[in-house]
Amino acid sequence: MTWAKLLMVAVLAVVVAQLFVQRSAPPMAEGPAPALRLPDLGGRTVDLADLKGRVVVVNFWATWCAPCQRELPELAAAWTANKDRCVEILGVAEESPRAEVEVVGRRLPYPVLVDQRAEALPAWQVTGYPRTVLVDAAGAVRRVFEGGVTRSQLEEALGSLRPASCPPR
Repeated sequence: MTWAKLLMVAVLAVVVAQLFVQRSAPPMAEGPAPALRLPDLGGRTVDLADLKGRVVVVNFWATWCAPCQRELPELAAAWTANKDRCVEILGVAEESPRAEVEVVGRRLPYPVLVDQRAEALPAWQVTGYPRTVLVDAAGAVRRVFEGGVTRSQLEEALGSLRPASCPPR
């Protein structure tokens, strides 16, 4: 067997294992969102609790994750369309070199948080990437997207969750 074939088998095994883990993980229950307090790329601490009154989309991703890379422009477009409608997006970079996260983060209009030690993963039940969690204005989990999400899917899920008014940024 050639090295190329071995590499392809190894990659396929990782993909299949990842899909198995994602499908076997228990779904995240609706209810109060877990705590999330992480630094952004500028070193400023961002706390999910400070965003109460706004709908928050929390997107867990990694630089090496192809579906993550495909969905980032969709999330950016959704944020641009909804930023003045009491909606925030927090990108949480996981398992990725800081330099790569900074390169990707420069292209995004919303905050990118860095979870260097993957401390947020257990509480948010992240078993694979991307994973996007929709948190309502009261701080409750309302929807979880496993795998890539499109702008239209996100817009539909936001629907009536957007509050009529919200605290200033």
